[in-house]
Amino acid sequence: MSSFIVEGGHRLTGSISPQGAKNEALQVICATLLTPEKVTISNIPDIADIRNLISLIEELGVKVENEGHGTVSFQADNVNIDYLDTESFRKKAQSLRGSVMILGPLLSRFGKAVLPKPGGDKIGRRRLDTHFIGLCRLGACFDYDSELSCYHITRPEDGLKGTYMLLDEASVTGTANVIMAAVLAKGETVIYNAACEPYIQQLCKMLRKMGARIEGVGSNLLTITGVESLGGATHRMLPDMIEVGSFIGMAAMTGSDITLKNVGVRDLGIMPDAFARLGINLQIEGDDIRIRQDEIYEIDQFMDGSIMTFADAPWPGLSPDLLSIFLVVATQAKGSVLIHQKMFESRLFFVDKLIDMGARIILCDPHRAVVIGSGKFHSLHAANMVSPDIRAGIAMLIAALGAEGTSKIQNINQIDRGYEKIDERLNRLGAKIIRTE
Repeated sequence: MSSFIVEGGHRLTGSISPQGAKNEALQVICATLLTPEKVTISNIPDIADIRNLISLIEELGVKVENEGHGTVSFQADNVNIDYLDTESFRKKAQSLRGSVMILGPLLSRFGKAVLPKPGGDKIGRRRLDTHFIGLCRLGACFDYDSELSCYHITRPEDGLKGTYMLLDEASVTGTANVIMAAVLAKGETVIYNAACEPYIQQLCKMLRKMGARIEGVGSNLLTITGVESLGGATHRMLPDMIEVGSFIGMAAMTGSDITLKNVGVRDLGIMPDAFARLGINLQIEGDDIRIRQDEIYEIDQFMDGSIMTFADAPWPGLSPDLLSIFLVVATQAKGSVLIHQKMFESRLFFVDKLIDMGARIILCDPHRAVVIGSGKFHSLHAANMVSPDIRAGIAMLIAALGAEGTSKIQNINQIDRGYEKIDERLNRLGAKIIRTE
């Protein structure tokens, strides 16, 4: 098991650019299955989850060519649909939650898809009802094989048919799956309560370049008119907003002055304002963000004087992936804050490690934690930790960077799933991180 040895207490200086967006990559790479023509995607991050997804679709028969500098071309002109029935496919798909997004493209173009129960972060119940119900509304039929723990999905002989649907939740991956199925369905599909995150907008923009007819992009009401076939396209991915938030948190936790380059400011939503309410001094300069060094930062209050609350919400609200970062950064601030993680019931359970480091946190229930900030830097002390998931792992790394002493973080393959060479990039800014096997 790989580990990070982190010597805390060092301020960071310089500039850093965020990687391409992991969550967008999972969607747009799966969308290349919708056409036999070449699709070229740039700014793809070199992280474990993306490498695993690319390996999975390569095994399906997709031609993959790495053109360098994060640019990869895909051509699905000779897909072996029978591979879905193999044990090799089941093992690969089970290890990657992003494999759920091959359902829509495979079902729409080839009439068949298989989904083993997918893996991913262990952060509580992560239901797939939105995916399944949406595809069923288009005409898909589901059958569950209890012996193999697999869902087998097929479409009618005359294909999927457009319809009106009201999604039970604004699921990002659920919306993406339904969109990818609907672009080749017959007739018109109307999706209400659709997720409208920038990554969904990016997926729609790429599909439009491929010839799809999608209206309402950026809203929660999408209208899709099915087409006979899609063609090739080129697409550049957005910077990863969660990595942007992670770097802001690292700068604040260590009292550093760094500049984040080319962050895609217009696609960050309310995140910069939310960090500002946490007391962090952000300066937006064009498409860059500079985090200014302060002696301390003070958490804002609501206008009536009540305690500040940060909660996750569908876009344009805060992403649930950011709340672990907000929580750990608040431990150094002056003031108190309530962190309300609504979506996942196990995502806050890593706070016991922060408490061991000296943080003052009250875990009210699986979804809410009150943080009483220390009001000074390096108030935490070093600890040994084990990363349970990507976002808790990066929160632990942020805590270790701001703590006194040397910490050890085990199971860092979880961090590697979402962050490209994070130790090397931070060391160039002045961090002291050693990777051990």
